[in-house]
Amino acid sequence: MLRIAIVEDEELYVRQLGEYVERYGRENEIEISTVVFRDGTEIIENYQNVYDIILFDIAMPQMDGMEAAGRIREMDEDVIIVFITNMPQYAVRGYEVGALDFVVKPIQYPSFAMRLSRAIGRARKRSNEQILLSFSGRVKRIGVRQIYYVEVQNKMLHYHTDEGEYVLRGTMQGALAELARHHFVRCNYWYIVNLMHVSEVRKDTVIVAGDELVVSRRNKTAFLTALTEYMGGGQGWSG
Repeated sequence: MLRIAIVEDEELYVRQLGEYVERYGRENEIEISTVVFRDGTEIIENYQNVYDIILFDIAMPQMDGMEAAGRIREMDEDVIIVFITNMPQYAVRGYEVGALDFVVKPIQYPSFAMRLSRAIGRARKRSNEQILLSFSGRVKRIGVRQIYYVEVQNKMLHYHTDEGEYVLRGTMQGALAELARHHFVRCNYWYIVNLMHVSEVRKDTVIVAGDELVVSRRNKTAFLTALTEYMGGGQGWSG
């Protein structure tokens, strides 16, 4: 589930943002929960690092969004911040607190949806959701960002991670079904790769956490397309 905080003092925009987030989730089949704060002071009091995205109004009566965002950034380096404002000339200051983007009032759904999509994509890249690995009579909880790639050998899955290698019984189809939404992509029949750990693509291979894995002809186009999209479309991969 995606968790979004809306920090806004005007009732009109509280309702509109809530409706737009709900519509976006419905259209894209994403489960989203929202929490509303009426001022910057409300969200920073007893702040908990549980939000994926914060939609911040800049102009609020007690503590404005810019100041509150600065306070939150001291406690949470990862949360995605998007400013909502009718003063776009001040939004550039948002980069001082690591804001991803801003939405200008009055809010139009197409523009909002585009920016929310970008924020969700960034949040998912930073997400370290945990999964459970069952092997040798024990259960291991591990964050998906810690997994470099998964290899299948003789009906056994080998999870190569920053803590070492874990071997358990399973199928590649099952592993891919669990990990695909975390940007794991098949590079050949035997491997699925965590795109965040790809450092180099060569002619027919990919470097993942120092290991060189073959990219099959069958999977090459889809793999390179997924990698380009993950990198934000800013880098072309060829070979």
